[in-house]
Amino acid sequence: MPDKLLVIHDNLNKMLDEKSEAMPTSFNKTRFLQNCMAVLQDTKDIEQCDAKSVARTMLKGAFLGLDFFNKECYAIPYNENIGTKNKPRWIKSLQFQTDYKGEKKLAKKYSTRRVKDIYAKLVRDGDDFREEIESGQPTINFRPLPFNDGIIRGAFAVALFEDGGMIYETMSLKEIEKTRDDYSKQSTGKAWTKSPGEMYKKTVLRRLCKNIELDFDTIEQAQAFEDSSDFDMNKELKPQQQSPLNPNTTIIDAEYEEIKEEPADGPEQE
Repeated sequence: MPDKLLVIHDNLNKMLDEKSEAMPTSFNKTRFLQNCMAVLQDTKDIEQCDAKSVARTMLKGAFLGLDFFNKECYAIPYNENIGTKNKPRWIKSLQFQTDYKGEKKLAKKYSTRRVKDIYAKLVRDGDDFREEIESGQPTINFRPLPFNDGIIRGAFAVALFEDGGMIYETMSLKEIEKTRDDYSKQSTGKAWTKSPGEMYKKTVLRRLCKNIELDFDTIEQAQAFEDSSDFDMNKELKPQQQSPLNPNTTIIDAEYEEIKEEPADGPEQE
């Protein structure tokens, strides 16, 4: 394991030097390398991943100026079938994914319309959530119950701009779960099963960001942001059936599920 980490370190160090012009102006190479190695040392099955592919995954975090150690983004190991259903060929690789905190950070930094604040909230049973139109302008009002642990009914995201403007996005629980089932790269992974609330917020926040023009400094940053999404909108839909526990939720037939490995360390619940 130490030898594998050393190879990863050397590969990543070389890539960072080669792509130095694509890094954010405030990028600290030494600190980034130290944090990456600390995270990878505790990452499950990292020794089974190709060293160069690991370095490329970590490089995406560098392009965006996100910190793996502070959990603004993740490098998630998973099994990928590069063969066929009848003749599977499994390899271990890493998937780069942003956290809810990382999504907020990027929106604030790269929006062409300066963002004053951006956030997402869960709506639970008992909360007072109203979506209204006042004087022709859409608005929302949210009064959550204190310390509410009720059933989650949906989520919404809001972006407040420094010019006084505001945009928002809402999604019901059923809509979020359908998006998860149809398009998530790891719909049964640890991030979704252990921290669903965090993923609900990230899902509606990512949808909101589609209405915010982000102007990245480099092509590498734009591509890394595109790769960081948990969702693949070009994903071929797999046969589904109703969940026996929740008739409003569909589940993917395990026979067709390509990603079997749970993430080593999913997002924390906020």
